[in-house]
Amino acid sequence: MVGKARRIVVCADDFGMNRAVDAGILALGVAGRVSATSCLVDGPACEADISALLDTPLQIGLHLNFTERLGQPDLCLALPRLILASYARRLAPADLRQAIERQLDRFEALTGRAPHYIDGHQHVHQLPQIRDALLAVLARRYTRQRPWLRYTGRARIAGLPWRLQAKARIIAGLGSTALRRQAMAQGIQMNPGFMGVYDFQGGAPAYLRWMGVWLAQCQDGDVLMCHPAQGLDPAEALAAQRQAEFSVLGGPALADLLNRQQIVIQGA
Repeated sequence: MVGKARRIVVCADDFGMNRAVDAGILALGVAGRVSATSCLVDGPACEADISALLDTPLQIGLHLNFTERLGQPDLCLALPRLILASYARRLAPADLRQAIERQLDRFEALTGRAPHYIDGHQHVHQLPQIRDALLAVLARRYTRQRPWLRYTGRARIAGLPWRLQAKARIIAGLGSTALRRQAMAQGIQMNPGFMGVYDFQGGAPAYLRWMGVWLAQCQDGDVLMCHPAQGLDPAEALAAQRQAEFSVLGGPALADLLNRQQIVIQGA
């Protein structure tokens, strides 16, 4: 008996980080293997490649950044310091709102539109104080239709090694439940579940193995996060694994998995 197809969003992070990342995302977008991408608006390649991105059918989101130094004029801390400061309530709310407004301004200047959705580089959008500032800015800025937000909770981790399960639980534990509660109170949509957390190791064989585990248990509307690139950027620590992700995402083995699991890649 043929079951109902499940529809998922495959979201490629870090558009704008470098030309190799952008090339991989654009190629996979045209091939229909990713359906959304999150932009680092201060990334060195973002402005150069944004016109090509606008010619694709991809949903385009803001990859809210407080941890990657890209020459931005506002708050930027290493992730451990940012987590500690946010939980200690030591971040200045006015500085957070200013940084979020500036990144949204730049996003809209580059794309000519509001973001379809918002997530965070290293999931910073869900941290205490940052999520409060983000929701306040969205309420002021978008009175009709607000971007949807990425939810890192309900991670699909059954069957993964304990170390990957632990990483997914840690990410979800850093504010996903509170963000979901606050977003729902404002009528903001979020994805029901989340996939794609792993250790960025093992090349294509490991990534394909994890992909099979994620897809076997995904639910309709889930988001699968990925980080592909086409070509090596020597300055990028994850360049080799990004290429491995690209090869799997664009390859026939994934097409077979999607077909066997009755999964359709599409926007939220």
